[in-house]
Amino acid sequence: MSFGVIFDMDGVLVMTEDAHWQSWRTAAAPRGVDVSHELFLSCFGRINPDCVRIIFGEGIPPDESSRIADEKERAFRDIIRSAVPIAPGVLPLLQGLRDAGAAIAVGSSAPPENVDLVLDAGQIRPFFSAAVNGSQVARGKPAPDVFLRAAELLGLPPARCLVIEDAPAGIRAARAAGMIAVGVATTHPAAQLSEAGAHRVEPDLTTLSADVLRAMIP
Repeated sequence: MSFGVIFDMDGVLVMTEDAHWQSWRTAAAPRGVDVSHELFLSCFGRINPDCVRIIFGEGIPPDESSRIADEKERAFRDIIRSAVPIAPGVLPLLQGLRDAGAAIAVGSSAPPENVDLVLDAGQIRPFFSAAVNGSQVARGKPAPDVFLRAAELLGLPPARCLVIEDAPAGIRAARAAGMIAVGVATTHPAAQLSEAGAHRVEPDLTTLSADVLRAMIP
């Protein structure tokens, strides 16, 4: 039976940590909120409504939450549009997985516009059979919804899927989905990813291969 590999996007396929932090600060500054790097990292990998609550506090009206998120995401896309920061090791790993017959998907908390920008401007869309974004699921990570939906679109049972994630919330989501969780320590320390339940942790994608990932499937 085939196997599937589901990639988180930010921090895995693209190195966008600084762009996201800058864009949250852009949205927060006019509202008198200072977004520290520690506060930003605490919501990295989550859907925007969750991030707004973490950064701005509880009780933000839904319409204001949507405005904040829209401002933030427009700022983010403006930052990366001219040069999508594809992560080291992405292209060789995607090519190796395709050659090995793996089904490949994106499972991201990001809005659809961001996912489309990365896949198209980053010229990696042809590798992916499915792409799930934050607007397509009821619950964001650490709930398993985004990864379960990706597996469904790939036509594979969760047990035949691996998830590559950089954030503890994503690792917990992968484990909750019943999938193999592979951490890359690009935005969070390896120890945090292990504590969240990662089956394996690597420094980045350059140390992973299709053979390594296929061998992890029971």
